[in-house]
Amino acid sequence: MIDSQPGDLFQPGDLLNNTYRIEMLLGRGGTSDVYKARSEISGNLVAIKVLKQELSGNEDFTVLMAREENIREIRHDAVVRYSENHRTPDGHIYLLMDYIDGPGLDKKLKQGPMDAGDLLIICRRVAEGLKAAHGRNIVHRDLSPDNIILRGGDPAQAVIIDFGIAKDTNPGAETIVGNEFAGKYSYAAPEQMAGQTDARADIYALGALLLANFRGASPSLGANPMEVVENKQKPLDTENVPEPLKQLIERMCDPDPDSRLASATAVLSFLDQLENPSSAPEKTAAAPPEEDATIIVPLQTAQKPREAIAQTPEPRSNRRPMLALLSVLVLALLGGGGYFSGAFSFLAGPKYPTAEPFTLIVERPKSGPLRAIGNMPSEDSRDQLAALVEQAELTLASGEISNSWGQDVLATVEPLIALQQWRLAVSNNQARVSGVTEDPDLASRVNALFADGLPGGLEGRAEITYRLPVLPIAEVRALVGGFEDCGPLRVAAGSVGGGFGPADKIQITGRVAGTETRVRLFDALSALAGSREVALETEVLNPALCVVESHLPKAPVGDIKVEFRVGGEDTPNPSGRFFVGENPVIDVLLPAEMTAGYLTVSILDVSGNVFHLLPNISRQDNAIADLRAARTGTLPVRVAYDLAESAQNGGLAFKVDDSTLGKSRVLVLHSSEPLFSGLRPTSESAVGFAEALKESNARDNGLILSLDSKILVTAKP
Repeated sequence: MIDSQPGDLFQPGDLLNNTYRIEMLLGRGGTSDVYKARSEISGNLVAIKVLKQELSGNEDFTVLMAREENIREIRHDAVVRYSENHRTPDGHIYLLMDYIDGPGLDKKLKQGPMDAGDLLIICRRVAEGLKAAHGRNIVHRDLSPDNIILRGGDPAQAVIIDFGIAKDTNPGAETIVGNEFAGKYSYAAPEQMAGQTDARADIYALGALLLANFRGASPSLGANPMEVVENKQKPLDTENVPEPLKQLIERMCDPDPDSRLASATAVLSFLDQLENPSSAPEKTAAAPPEEDATIIVPLQTAQKPREAIAQTPEPRSNRRPMLALLSVLVLALLGGGGYFSGAFSFLAGPKYPTAEPFTLIVERPKSGPLRAIGNMPSEDSRDQLAALVEQAELTLASGEISNSWGQDVLATVEPLIALQQWRLAVSNNQARVSGVTEDPDLASRVNALFADGLPGGLEGRAEITYRLPVLPIAEVRALVGGFEDCGPLRVAAGSVGGGFGPADKIQITGRVAGTETRVRLFDALSALAGSREVALETEVLNPALCVVESHLPKAPVGDIKVEFRVGGEDTPNPSGRFFVGENPVIDVLLPAEMTAGYLTVSILDVSGNVFHLLPNISRQDNAIADLRAARTGTLPVRVAYDLAESAQNGGLAFKVDDSTLGKSRVLVLHSSEPLFSGLRPTSESAVGFAEALKESNARDNGLILSLDSKILVTAKP
């Protein structure tokens, strides 16, 4: 299980598309993350592949996801089944696929060598899946242990996953990565290094991963790309691999694609011959000449004992090379004697204890000082390195390193100092450099500096990554949480998964209790955001409204409308703004389809009081059927009257004076049964109403069908 992080797009418990409940993160990749989720409709488990936010606007990668979706046409139990792409309301693209429960071959690889018999079973199963894919001209191109899962741990239920860089070989079809290399060096066919890929590349990769899982270790191909390319031209080392797995791997992994088993069908035919050695093998397009015909050895055939190998006489050879070798040995012994006797000590420098391996780590971590820990070969190089870092634990030692090792390390470290985060790890002459910077030009310069390899005798590679400057959304949420005095404040997602890029706007929505809160929030966010724009789309209420806000029942917004009119004039006032001396008239409009249930209407006054407009002591009947009185269509129900009307029928009426200026909120609740345990007083304090809501929430939960509201503003002309 991979631990979730605050910056992950989805967290366990999130509901996606109102259907898929996220359970856990399965893996993080360079272009996408994969989550395990469960459908709340069917209960089935699914895997959800989500394209990283920064790539959602890149047409190349959206096409990539679309092409992966099209692989759903491959119908075979050994190939993961895809569903379709979706896009969330905030623009994230995700792909649904079957969830395969079981260990991947990468996990089995870490656990150690696998049984040859199990690997033959896996080979047959995967070859069947490849046959189905190749039959639709789809080449996987990235077949490796991490892309094969054993359903339920059963080798016979192996499933190929992740066709993310698969290539459509149909005439005229294009691929996102064009003719560039795609795949993993350890398992890629030699011709893939030059961008040449067809079905035979998948055959090679399958054989290579079988060998890796048999040995319990990934192939070691070299320290740099040139070594990898050279080693790829050589046959794989199958020494000590038992037959017939040995023959199978050799036939699948011939460096020459024309000599390789040509197809998944050919692999299956070969496996059939292993199970039935008496039958003649089926010839394939890649079969060698008859005199070199493959000899298939049954699985139970034992290897030649080591003793028998040792007793095999060696052929007589020419004596001259042997004499030359003896001459070299004599010279070596003379030199060794001189060395051990001290005769040549004037040629050597100071002697230090031997370190094996000779290791050094120099790094600037994400947090903490620039530090160096390990061995150095001389006082001069040690002191120069110590001067470059903040913390140094360096030991003088000797080891199997190049003569220029110390200066090579210094030449590697110096250009890395400017990076935000980096690490140099050296073991003897093998080195690896990794780093991260938010400066694209700096990343290009450092990568170009090491493009031809590391300095001097150091062997290895450098990978400096440009990372878009990101403000984590978790930091913004943590800051905003300290200003929530009127319910939750929501932070809109940025364009980068888990945060905000340098050009993003930080947008906050919700309600606050006063203008002071809004100003302080804006100032705090501006200090955190740097050059990013801050947009507060927050509604300023007042402390009394916010007290009630925190206790309002959780109910969906309905179709009930609230309309305002100016009393005495009987003119509409859609703005809801009334000035001193005016008489607000309030009508609640019930939609035509609302014919049953009960209506509860209250107004939360700016002064901190609550007036219950319906029901109240003078107007207790709030049943919708009674309010309608057999009338159909949209029904206006007046809950705050014109002053003249109020004088005639005794209904509630208001007049704005300068002591109650600000925002008030009209609340309209539609419920299946009457709310509260009894009739509320016509007016009460906001705190008293909040307590009543809190007490009734548990009892009334499920009764409230909708909650609608509208703000009424009172002001001076």
